Amino acid sequence: MKARVLIIEDEQEIGELISLYLRKDGISNDLVESAEAGLEKLATEAYDLLVLDINLPGMDGFEALGEIRRHSKAPVIIVSARESDEDKILGLGLGADDFVTKPFSPKVLVARVRANLRRFQEGDQSRREGIITFGDFTLDVDGYLLKRAGRRVPIPPREFDLLVFLMNNRGNTMTPEEIYRTVWGNKYGDVSTVAVHIQRLRKRIEENPSDPLYIQTVHGFGYRFSDD
Repeated sequence: MKARVLIIEDEQEIGELISLYLRKDGISNDLVESAEAGLEKLATEAYDLLVLDINLPGMDGFEALGEIRRHSKAPVIIVSARESDEDKILGLGLGADDFVTKPFSPKVLVARVRANLRRFQEGDQSRREGIITFGDFTLDVDGYLLKRAGRRVPIPPREFDLLVFLMNNRGNTMTPEEIYRTVWGNKYGDVSTVAVHIQRLRKRIEENPSDPLYIQTVHGFGYRFSDD
């Protein structure tokens, strides 16, 4: 599996250790020590995955993740000494694909990198080929694009997968557990992350997120996509 990884880590020893183990596994990578430097790299070079620390000098990792998701759909693995559920939910809600807590085994991190690259390159089973439309939106599943009236709408990969899943099941009420099992594979956080992503997705596609037209809440059961 050929891939190129960007490591954003301000602790030099940790960054160099990650870089070394990735190279040993045949994965080329670049290492930078700040979010600002990472964003500069992303502006001019292509990467298949990012390893992102949260506690960075200047712009922190959460803010950087928000900027990354404006321009890149590549998987992001957060590596952080923070262990709270709130930090994990926030990171996943902002579009991260995985969360690894320090201290960690470099071999395990490399395995996580491989797994996320494979998942991203092969595509989720929840996706279908082709073009899906609703309202003035067009969802290009193969191209991983969401457009509104012909203009691209930035959307993180996890929200994209969630939208595809809901649209593929339009008209049916899906429980949070069903959504979490299919879209997240029962990994990365817990079922509560579904509600976080639903809220973020509504802000992207609904005229009034508090009174949604497309992603409706069926109280006591779950969520239903409706384009009637």
